[in-house]
Amino acid sequence: MVVRRAIPTEPAVRGSASLFLTEAARQGVRADRRMLYVGPEPAPAHVAEALRVEPGTEVIARRKLLLAEGVPVRVATSFLRLDLFGGTALSRPGFLTPSLQAAIEALGHRFGRAEEYLIARPATGTEAETLELGAGEWVVQILRTSYSADDTPIHALETVCAASRHVFPITQVSGADEF
Repeated sequence: MVVRRAIPTEPAVRGSASLFLTEAARQGVRADRRMLYVGPEPAPAHVAEALRVEPGTEVIARRKLLLAEGVPVRVATSFLRLDLFGGTALSRPGFLTPSLQAAIEALGHRFGRAEEYLIARPATGTEAETLELGAGEWVVQILRTSYSADDTPIHALETVCAASRHVFPITQVSGADEF
């Protein structure tokens, strides 16, 4: 099973109820998702840097497993600053309707920009187990940090993708390309 994860993500897809479900449907893939965890946890160093908090600072984590044709392909974790979103719908279990983006905007935050970084690396033990990877398989870790219009880091999305189950089409923004 191979799925696509476009970079950057088309705005209509990113703003949908589920980026993964929308992408999979466009590819003709039967997709599913399972919420694994919603709650506070210490921010890993790379997430803390992205959210401009100290490493180990409690943040809200929203972790889900994404499956294509019943095969686990990604673990996606949204990290949100507790000082901005504690006690809101974003800190409660379950999927958000109509979307995470809508819930963030409903709290008065407007999107300004985003940065995405990709790292290919060996899977950790937990990642290999969750994604049902064989020994020595690699993952591609994508960290997308979204900033509000006033440049406050609002959301860090870490997606750990089974490398052997993904293709990453990368499209240059129209009008900003050169030969």
